[in-house]
Amino acid sequence: MGALRESRFGRVLTAMVTPFDGDGRLDLDGTQRLARWLVDHGSDGLVVNGTTGESPTLSATESVDLFRAVRQAVDVPVIAGTGSNDTAHAIRQSEAAAGIGVDGLLVVAPYYNKPSQAGLLRHFRMIAEATDLPIILYDIPGRTSRKVDSATILTLAREVPTIVGLKDAAGSPAETAGVIAGAPEGFDVYSGDDNLTLPLLSVGARGAISVASHWVGEQIRAMFDAFDAGDVAEATRINQTLLPSYGFESTLDAPNPVPTKAMLRTLGLPAGECRPPMGPTPDGLEVQAKELWDSLGT
Repeated sequence: MGALRESRFGRVLTAMVTPFDGDGRLDLDGTQRLARWLVDHGSDGLVVNGTTGESPTLSATESVDLFRAVRQAVDVPVIAGTGSNDTAHAIRQSEAAAGIGVDGLLVVAPYYNKPSQAGLLRHFRMIAEATDLPIILYDIPGRTSRKVDSATILTLAREVPTIVGLKDAAGSPAETAGVIAGAPEGFDVYSGDDNLTLPLLSVGARGAISVASHWVGEQIRAMFDAFDAGDVAEATRINQTLLPSYGFESTLDAPNPVPTKAMLRTLGLPAGECRPPMGPTPDGLEVQAKELWDSLGT
C-alpha cells in the first residue's frame, strides 16, 4: 500500500475556493492567506480555479492573477484549473499558467456542447501539446453532461506522456477500478467525490481532490495514513466521522461551494460570498457550519 506515498502531487489536494471581498472582487491577499492556512492544515497541494473556485465566473485575467497569487504564497504543488468548453481558450489559459510556474493543470471535460469521444480526444491532445506541464483529466458527467469513456481515458493515458492523472467524479468505483487496472505505471487517479474517497482507495486510487479538506484536511490525511499502513478498520472509522462533513459540502439548497464559504467565514478565514449565479447563502447555513465544526471536536 506504499503506492499512495508516491503520488506525483500528494494525496490530499484541496479544490480551493476563490475568496472575494465585500464587493465581489477577487481578494488576492485573502487568497494567499487561505492558501497558506490550507497547507498548514493537511493539504499536500492546491487546485485553483476549479468548480469549487467558481471558475465560470472568473475572467481570464482574474484566473491568471489567482494562479500567480497562490503560486507565490505556497511551496506545495499548485494545480491550475484551465479547462473550458472552448479548446482555444483552454490552450491560452494553460500557456499562461505554465508561464507563472504552476506544477500542473486540471482540465475538465468540455461542458454543455457535448462533444463526441473523438472530439474529447482531440480536445485533450491539443491542450497537452500546448505546454509540457503534467495534466490531470477531470471527469464529472453530472456537471458536463458528457462522460469521458474509460477507453478514451486509457487512450490518453497511454499515448500522451503529459496526461498523468484523473480526477474521478463519475460515481462508479467499479468502472474506475478498470481504468486503474488498465492505466500505465505512474498514472494517478484522484477521488473527486469526498464520499467515495475510501471506496476508490480500495480499488487503487492515489489520493483525493477534496472540498471537505478545507476544514477536515488533517482528518482526511489521517484516513490516508491509516489506509496506507494497512489499518482499514481505522480508515473506516475516520471516514465515518467525516460523513457529516461530506453531506454538508453540497446540497440542493446550498450547492458547492456555498457551504464551504459559509464554513470558512465561520472560522474567520477569507471567503466572502459566492458570485452569482451561485448563492445566495440560505438562512441558517453558518449556524449549521458552526454546529458541524463543534461536533468535530477539532
